[in-house]
Amino acid sequence: MPPLDGLRVLDMTEALAGPFCTMMLGDLGAEVLKIERPGSGDMARGWAPPFVGQESAYFLSVNRNKRSLTLNLKHPEAQAILHKLVPQSDVFVVNQPRLDSLRKLGADPDTLRGLNPRLIYCAVSGYGMTGPYAGQGGFDVVAQAQSGLMALTGEPDQGPMRYPIPLSDVTAGVYSVIGILSALWVRERTGVGQFVDVALLDGQVAWLTNVAGAYFATGQRPKKLGNAHPNIVPYQPFKARDKYLIVAVGSERLWDRFCQAVEIAESIGKDPRFAANADRLRHRAELVALLEQVFVTHDADFWLERLRAADIPCGPINEVDEALNDPQLMARGMIVELMHPAAGMVRSLGNPVHLADTPVGYRLPPPMLGQHTGEVLAELGYAADEIGRLRKEEAI
Repeated sequence: MPPLDGLRVLDMTEALAGPFCTMMLGDLGAEVLKIERPGSGDMARGWAPPFVGQESAYFLSVNRNKRSLTLNLKHPEAQAILHKLVPQSDVFVVNQPRLDSLRKLGADPDTLRGLNPRLIYCAVSGYGMTGPYAGQGGFDVVAQAQSGLMALTGEPDQGPMRYPIPLSDVTAGVYSVIGILSALWVRERTGVGQFVDVALLDGQVAWLTNVAGAYFATGQRPKKLGNAHPNIVPYQPFKARDKYLIVAVGSERLWDRFCQAVEIAESIGKDPRFAANADRLRHRAELVALLEQVFVTHDADFWLERLRAADIPCGPINEVDEALNDPQLMARGMIVELMHPAAGMVRSLGNPVHLADTPVGYRLPPPMLGQHTGEVLAELGYAADEIGRLRKEEAI
């Protein structure tokens, strides 16, 4: 039995942070009902090309293990449907940042938790529900910029650089899962749910970790270092004869083994400029230039074989297609295939949580817009003619 079997999640999110959160909960066994606007649905359904069939590849990447229910929450009967679902549910996830808008839709925390005090209400937004920026819209790239991360990313002589992946969104999605699971555990003891407030900006700033620590210690603005590490050398890419590889020499013990593996123990390894990590940091440019001359003499596989034999942390710098066909990821079940009713076989990334006794599962492909509306309403006791009337009135 999956760990969240029997848990029902109402997912009123779109784009990426919220859908990523609810997909992870679905993978863990929760029943997820995705509530979407009739006609258009989740904005990510329009973020294409690329398409898989007629479906947005973006949408398909973060919406498996869900059923889709369309509700026009500006219509009172649609609000009534939502209010019938809430007492039967455990978690409600939303990414609308404005509480006044949620009140108009009958989907604010006070209303829904009034209907079900056990409900965990999770709001995912750009800035959270408190503070001077509360209520402002937020997107991944804005959080990357405002958190200081873009100012640190890229080479020293370049301008700010965003991560090409939706780092802020995925981070907020993961923190939302942590918050929800924590609130569920508290509910086991108290019988009462609570409000979970997750902000993209908070989650993005949390990535600064040691960089923030250095600033707090010195008061100095961190400098952009590109692929170099601020505290460790060598800890960066090197160009082999055919492609790049990454090397991480994080201790003096590893440095000694590294020098033996690449056959520089009697030369670079004995140079007093590189005797300890602090020395290597002071003479970073000289050391890197010497190592570049060494690595370019052989192909990456030659060096990787030697470095792995010496237990030096290392790896190839793969292109995305190489990474997604890596046998390690295949063996770990990180590529998921599900048959979609319109798009055919759809592949997506697996859930990275591996539980030995209650593993994650992949039951449902990403839903088509409103695919399960009739099914869900029938489960609530609506007759077929009532469902037809609600469709005509554009409530669903």
